[in-house]
Amino acid sequence: MPFSTRDDLRNVAIVAHVDHGKTTLVDAMLWQSGAFRENQDVNDRVMDSNDLEREKGITILAKNTAVLHNGMTINIIDTPGHADFGGEVERGLSMVDGVVLLVDASEGPLPQTRFVLRKALAAKLPVILVVNKTDRPDARIDEVVDETYELFMDLDAAEDQIEFPIVYASGRAGRASLNKPADGGLPDSEDLEPLFQVIKDTIPAPSYDPTAPLQAHVTNLDSSNFLGRIALCRIHSGELKKGQQVAWMQRDGSVSRVKITELMMTEALERKPAEQAGPGDIVAIAGIPDIMIGDTLADPEDPRALPFITVDEPAISMTLGTNTSPLAGREKGTKVTARMVKDRLDRELIGNVSVKVLPTERPDAWEVQGRGELALAILVENMRREGYELTVGKPQVVTREIDGKKHEPVERLTIDIPEEFLGAVTQLLAVRKGRMEHMTNHGTGWVRMEFLVPARGLIGFRTEFMTDTRGTGMAHHVFESYEPWFGELRTRASGSLVADRAGAATAFAITNLQERGTFFVGPGTEVYEGMIVGENSRADDMDVNITKEKQQSNVRSSTADNFEKMTPPKLLSLEESLEFCREDECIEVTPTSVRIRKVVLDAKERERTRARTKRGQ
Repeated sequence: MPFSTRDDLRNVAIVAHVDHGKTTLVDAMLWQSGAFRENQDVNDRVMDSNDLEREKGITILAKNTAVLHNGMTINIIDTPGHADFGGEVERGLSMVDGVVLLVDASEGPLPQTRFVLRKALAAKLPVILVVNKTDRPDARIDEVVDETYELFMDLDAAEDQIEFPIVYASGRAGRASLNKPADGGLPDSEDLEPLFQVIKDTIPAPSYDPTAPLQAHVTNLDSSNFLGRIALCRIHSGELKKGQQVAWMQRDGSVSRVKITELMMTEALERKPAEQAGPGDIVAIAGIPDIMIGDTLADPEDPRALPFITVDEPAISMTLGTNTSPLAGREKGTKVTARMVKDRLDRELIGNVSVKVLPTERPDAWEVQGRGELALAILVENMRREGYELTVGKPQVVTREIDGKKHEPVERLTIDIPEEFLGAVTQLLAVRKGRMEHMTNHGTGWVRMEFLVPARGLIGFRTEFMTDTRGTGMAHHVFESYEPWFGELRTRASGSLVADRAGAATAFAITNLQERGTFFVGPGTEVYEGMIVGENSRADDMDVNITKEKQQSNVRSSTADNFEKMTPPKLLSLEESLEFCREDECIEVTPTSVRIRKVVLDAKERERTRARTKRGQ
């Protein structure tokens, strides 16, 4: 029996590096397809609906929208551009029949571009190249197209995949053209019509066997206060109807009959109730409380399972447990017990396929593994905002044993820096055992370099890199492979200033101690023994009395207290705290504060441990 096609439907994913303009382009497509009323108040970057996405300006969760254009429905999956959220990218690609690859007209392909393109080519999906931001004053369109061709060759693309159409666009202006504009110029078309046409001509319509039974793949999960858990599915064959009985096929091989209580389809950004949906449609269903990503919904009379979604293994792990500091439970934290933390981590596993949670020796702490530092920091930040209090350990790499030898993950790091910082950055990476692979001088005063660096060496790298390049450098990295253990790496060159007693920090103590290093706390901040209050200018740790007050006497002093020279404290964010943290340190996270502390708070106990370690050597 020949396959049939749904010519009124296209399923496409938009993939790109962080900040190359995916979400802005989707906004323009929605406006031009009439998804919003003229007077409707709509946020910029409407697809970034999560608070953290809007704050950080990046896409974290893969989302879908539907654009209706000249009678054809285009389902668009907006995927994250950051490799730490690669699980979202892989899920998004399992729902579509083609990919729009977005590349910045100035920056060109970057590591995350390579990452998402590698996944698309492996899935044998056709690619449309969109050179975005052609109106940037530093645009270099011809070189960027050449670099993209080189990237396709590098990734061993098939001949038909290399013959991709090229569209030149400015997402912000809502314009696209097949004709190359001048560098820094706008496309000659007034709207995105050329892009819509190329999607229609290049992305194949969903094909299906009309005689095959129902098969629908669960690729994402959502929840609603009214409907409970909602599963997002791509229907591969057959039809789904509201109220229908289907076979629910789980990962463990079990099959059970369930009823679809609610069926919805996406129009623009809203889910609207539907009576039935057919092959190729992306639908949301409710009625199965324990459904998981990768499950199959099938015909009860002839159940056939679809292959499970597989994602890359985690590369970074950190220990996450209940807050054990002396200030636990005193700062608006409503969820402080081990049971509450474990329940929240279990909930994260339901919707996040790239995270793993493993038990540790302690009943109130768990090892959480993920793709990268940022993905794990986002999880902790979300939990903090939900009222949890946590103790978070230093990020570590997840090692593997290959042929009896210990291997660790290696990242491909691409950096863009002004020429004058070349020596400083090369030295910084040499200490972290990075190997230079390529170096390109654009002739504009900027240099692009590619390194292979152990993932361990990149923990805490960004802060030093930004300091050494005075905030001008750009660094992006993506997982490359596993290599034999590189041996010991030098992490932070400086030590910590550790509070030796509990109390409130005083201006008098900080002013007298500030020559010793940089402080993270200001006067009046409550501290406790073992809490890290600053960074020592020397390599070793120093216990300091930051609560010391000036002795009062009834003799009048000719020199009054001079606090004008006191340097303001350096306040660290959660990500900066994770980078700063050493092996014997951890982070206390509450809804209102982020503090770094020693794992062992008692100074005498720390000294005894240090002495035992030296004797053991």
